[in-house]
Amino acid sequence: MLKHSMSEVTFNAFVVSLATTAAVHFGDLADPATGRPGTANLEGAGQAIEMLALLERKTAGNLTAGEVAFLGQVLAELRRRLVEAHRERTEAGRAVGGRP
Repeated sequence: MLKHSMSEVTFNAFVVSLATTAAVHFGDLADPATGRPGTANLEGAGQAIEMLALLERKTAGNLTAGEVAFLGQVLAELRRRLVEAHRERTEAGRAVGGRP
């Protein structure tokens, strides 16, 4: 049997790691090399959200109630943010283009 020096990875920790990937793509985290705010990549954020949605579908019926709730909350928040980010981008494009 293999022994790991790292602590055990939980399902919720795995969800957080995928959600962090989405946060990077939303531009929430500063670039560690420059310290400057990140650039938004909404396609990348959407892909990270889709990975979480895939995880939700593939694990249906195999999670604890707490894990189901946590994953659902994370997905709802990330989806909401993606819709808002797309709306803001569209509004910014209209403002630049001179349209209402």
